Amino acid sequence: MKVVLLAGGLGSRLAEETVRVPKPMVEVAGRPIMLHVMDIYDHWGHNDFIVACGYKAMAIKSFFQDLHLMSNDFTVGIGNGEMALRPTSKIDWRVSVVDTGLATMTGGRLRRLRSWLDDETFMVTYADGVGNVDIGALLDFHRSHGKLATVTAVRPPARFGNLEIEDGQVVEFTEKVRKYETWINGGFFIFEPGVLDYLEGDEEPLEQAPLTRLAHDGELMAYQHKGFWHPMDTVRDRDTLDALANQTLPPWMDFENGQAVLTTDAPTKLINV
Repeated sequence: MKVVLLAGGLGSRLAEETVRVPKPMVEVAGRPIMLHVMDIYDHWGHNDFIVACGYKAMAIKSFFQDLHLMSNDFTVGIGNGEMALRPTSKIDWRVSVVDTGLATMTGGRLRRLRSWLDDETFMVTYADGVGNVDIGALLDFHRSHGKLATVTAVRPPARFGNLEIEDGQVVEFTEKVRKYETWINGGFFIFEPGVLDYLEGDEEPLEQAPLTRLAHDGELMAYQHKGFWHPMDTVRDRDTLDALANQTLPPWMDFENGQAVLTTDAPTKLINV
């Protein structure tokens, strides 16, 4: 099953990094964040990727063109340029890199990939967000409900402390505790080919009208993931993920501690970020 990585945005909130490289190429523990996302799918046996790029597309194309050399050892004849690759890497991915336009929105990028998707069920996620999502269970859930689309709903990382105030008085102060359960769009979608018919143009974000129309038609279901999930939107996010990646087992690869609510009921409130 093909996995589409949405990798074309400007990453303006990470500007000090993205003036040099596109956001998916910003490094976490010495590797582009995009590779960490691909590791998640590879763990579950999905290694046929389509990278939908836009901003600094050439940087992404050059990276993947050279990745087989950088991942393996080789011998090169300096005089004649002959090269013999000596494989050492366990990575066995097929990666298609498609320039979907500089100003194209996420829905438009996906729409431009229609001819690449072979009229089959496919997966989509953001190239800058990681989570220990059980892709096998996600796929089973998608197949069980028979709808066109599944979105993985996640709980956003707590960024701020919580104040409980009554009549101007603080009655409770807690650091980074999520008291009320909120669900947001965490990516890790599974789509049937019919979803592409909901995409109308380059200027349309996937997260707005297309998903709204799918929900209105009763074709959007939510797989509620209660395990680890974290985006990389800011320098602070990058630093957090960088520290986590240097653990023995990064939390987005710790699948034994991933949890999900297996239900065909959509969450009460799903917020796009």
